[in-house]
Amino acid sequence: MELSADYLREKLQRDLEAEHVEVEDTTPNRCASSFRVLVVSAKFEGKPLLQRHRLVNTCLSEELPHIHAFEQKTLTPEQWAREQQK
Repeated sequence: MELSADYLREKLQRDLEAEHVEVEDTTPNRCASSFRVLVVSAKFEGKPLLQRHRLVNTCLSEELPHIHAFEQKTLTPEQWAREQQK
């Protein structure tokens, strides 16, 4: 399975109704496919970190077995707005 940052970004945006998604392909620094993602979605409202990560993992359940390393940061729109003001 050929994975790209664009493919993952589109899938996360569509399935999690995300208002902002950043996907960085960190594969060149590693021995196998790896990605770092930031997902901002209202679906994360009221959910603890573990549940947010489970939503992302469920969204990418077909892709994750082909990814060696996967870092994720999940924020609500309110948290994202606060981070932008820093």
